[in-house]
Amino acid sequence: MKLISWNLNGVRAVAKKGLNDKIYEMNPDVICFQETKAQDDQVLEALEGLEGYHIYSNSAVKKGYSGTAIVSKTKPLTVFPDLGIEHHDQEGRVLTAEYDDFYLVTVYTPNSKNDLSRLDDRQEFDAELLKFLKTLEKTKHVIICGDLNVAHKSIDLARPKANYNKSAGHMQEEIDGMDNFQNAGLIDSFRYLHPDATEKYSWWSFRGGARDRNVGWRIDYFLVSESITNKIESADILMDMYGSDHCPVSIDLK
Repeated sequence: MKLISWNLNGVRAVAKKGLNDKIYEMNPDVICFQETKAQDDQVLEALEGLEGYHIYSNSAVKKGYSGTAIVSKTKPLTVFPDLGIEHHDQEGRVLTAEYDDFYLVTVYTPNSKNDLSRLDDRQEFDAELLKFLKTLEKTKHVIICGDLNVAHKSIDLARPKANYNKSAGHMQEEIDGMDNFQNAGLIDSFRYLHPDATEKYSWWSFRGGARDRNVGWRIDYFLVSESITNKIESADILMDMYGSDHCPVSIDLK
């Protein structure tokens, strides 16, 4: 099973750049999107003509903001949105699909913002998300994917010293949040298979030609229940796929 996750920074914008063709080219069994920036009907419209997939989305109350989607060849057993916490369920940041052997949860973690004004809220989101995932894990294995808005280790961004404890995405509180996920048995699939891989990033600023110079951050992940790490055949970052300020990330399961 090939799973892909991609922050689109606007599904309608990428649709104009040939999103359906990009999906066919990558040929995932399931592709999860974050930051669709569209209502449910607009997501369906943007993916109009995409054959062979079932489409599900969770949109924010605020139009044109946030949002997640799951696009799957196999119809999931169930699909349900959110965490069940009203404060965190206004922005369409979580969408879960249940399959025979696992839950697949796509997540768009809140950005702490340049002034760090949302850092506390983001920490609370991390904690509630972890509780949610561990509840699911009582029933089935869990796979979580998406833009988790944190570069976990120094190896995960091009300029760690300049950003550590100064920039959203590499604050110690955010790093601690990722530590909590991993200490709870949710394994970073890419680092599990590629512990020393450098200069592999999934997001680049639009400014200053950052992508051309590969001045990036690895903030998009597949975390999996420790119990199924032996099922991970490959994990990759598709740095040659364009259309957003993020690139897709993927895993293949045996």
